[in-house]
Amino acid sequence: MSLPVRKFALAAALIFSAAPAFAQSDRAAVADVTVSVSPELREKADEYGAKEIEGLAADLEADVEKALARKGRLSGAADTGADRLELVLVDAVPNRPTLEQLKDKPGLSMASISIGGAEIKGRLVHADGTSTPVAYKWYDHTLTDVVGAGVWSTAQTAFDRFADKVSKGDL
Repeated sequence: MSLPVRKFALAAALIFSAAPAFAQSDRAAVADVTVSVSPELREKADEYGAKEIEGLAADLEADVEKALARKGRLSGAADTGADRLELVLVDAVPNRPTLEQLKDKPGLSMASISIGGAEIKGRLVHADGTSTPVAYKWYDHTLTDVVGAGVWSTAQTAFDRFADKVSKGDL
């Protein structure tokens, strides 16, 4: 399979199942990944800490770019008229208190545990200007589902799973 065909498979995977298949000549690489933070999540910056939220957005972008790079994404493909992936980090919930929460609520400790996760939405913008929506979310259902001891363990799991799905063309 040639490199452009593999890249198309990544981009095409982001298209919901109701979308029609593209012709061979429409295949393009995902050239650029950008992540922004939703207004709703920005409102949580006072509670979680602004650096925490910006760090999560950067982690999501890095995870998706790394996954695409492992699957053959062309480096510097932006000049080729390839597709771009515009993501929005809609929500993120920590599994443990953030530093800001620990500061604001003295009764909390790092032993405190919570159901966490993240939600991602966005669109794949094709070289011709059309776009296709994408969406993914992953949250713990119960406290027994929580794996890992980090503040953002489940959110990071959501990012990893989303990036893997993007790279495999499973979305």
